[in-house]
Amino acid sequence: MKIIAIDPQSPLLGLIHTGFKLTHIDGVRVRDSIDCRYKLANETARLEFEDISGRKLYFQIRFEQNNDLGLTFEDDKILTCRNKCIFCFIHQQPKGMRHSLYVKDDDYRLSFTHGNFISLSNITRIDRERIVEQRLSPLYISVHSTDDSLRRRLFGNDKLPAIFPELEYFVKAGIKMHTQVVVCPGINDGAHLEKTINDLFSLNSGVLTVGIVPVGLTKYREKLADIIPFNTIMARNIISYLHLRQREFHKKCGSRFVFCADELYILARRKLPALYEYEEIAQFENGIGMMRTFLADFNRKRRFLKKGKRHIRMAVLTGRLAFDIFKENIILPLCRAGLKIDIFPVENRFWGKQITVSGLLTGRDILAKIKTLSGQYDVVLLPPNCLNGDGLFLDDLTLDDLRNKTDVEIMAGSYSMIDTVKEVLG
Repeated sequence: MKIIAIDPQSPLLGLIHTGFKLTHIDGVRVRDSIDCRYKLANETARLEFEDISGRKLYFQIRFEQNNDLGLTFEDDKILTCRNKCIFCFIHQQPKGMRHSLYVKDDDYRLSFTHGNFISLSNITRIDRERIVEQRLSPLYISVHSTDDSLRRRLFGNDKLPAIFPELEYFVKAGIKMHTQVVVCPGINDGAHLEKTINDLFSLNSGVLTVGIVPVGLTKYREKLADIIPFNTIMARNIISYLHLRQREFHKKCGSRFVFCADELYILARRKLPALYEYEEIAQFENGIGMMRTFLADFNRKRRFLKKGKRHIRMAVLTGRLAFDIFKENIILPLCRAGLKIDIFPVENRFWGKQITVSGLLTGRDILAKIKTLSGQYDVVLLPPNCLNGDGLFLDDLTLDDLRNKTDVEIMAGSYSMIDTVKEVLG
């Protein structure tokens, strides 16, 4: 593990330098950051480093407060996906995007640390044993179907191993899992979906949730499988079915077990479930319960919105999917409270009209919308999920790029609308 930064408070400051490698802890080779955290759990540790010339250095460390070496390591090499899923978003992108957007990760370590969904198609016996030994739980698993023949078709991989034995192995070993099914109408819905849900519920001592997500289709699907997009009637039918299953599962085990993506409720024009019905909101990043959490936060905090610079004119941008629900439940109440605030949907010209979520808006589409509002607003607020951790839009533009091309202040909002508005109002 190559060191790229050393904290001034590190106990090893001055003894090692950037470019050195941490190779062993207590005589055992360190493969990645998870190994490092796992092996530093004791009060003392024997560390072996290798300097730039290959010379070995040895240290004995005793931890007094926390087991932190104060070292930043080079990112671990990502395990990538070998499948060719018929609905894979990576394959639905145009050429010329940044390299990271074409990386198909299928890494069980990122599943544990970041909640990324994996297929379990590329793990080895050593990987399985390590997951169990180091208790890398919960994991997030893309199932899509428990019918192995259909699953191989969905994943575009004739050699895909059977999924149920993999799940059983981890359940018996005490590893917890959250699972997802990306539903493709006419392919893995109907009786296939019922079988998948029933099979997963039979493992509910270890399989904690099943997230049901509608397939997302961009305009870049040349030479890809024909898939029918979801419509309102389909969304209503699947929600009605899943609500019946939720009541059944809740009676049996005290959990609703299966949960619908927010997108399905909005597409069906159905009211979002109450916050408690999402239970632990275990698949928040999968778009399940995110909208209800946002609205609940707003309703809880809105009474604390004090008077401020009410003359400030604010424009809120969002994807088409969330526009109506945000306008009715958030923007109109703020207007009634005396704020000058409007909301506008941003057309997704880059990916196509089928893509309506705010998290897939590009900087150029947002910029085009902002330019139509020139001179009308003091501040434009953007959805929090349209920028990545490096402050980049999907097309590599930054907030500063947008600011330099417009005459208005632009801010990225947070997942708390009240906190965002309070920041604007001062």
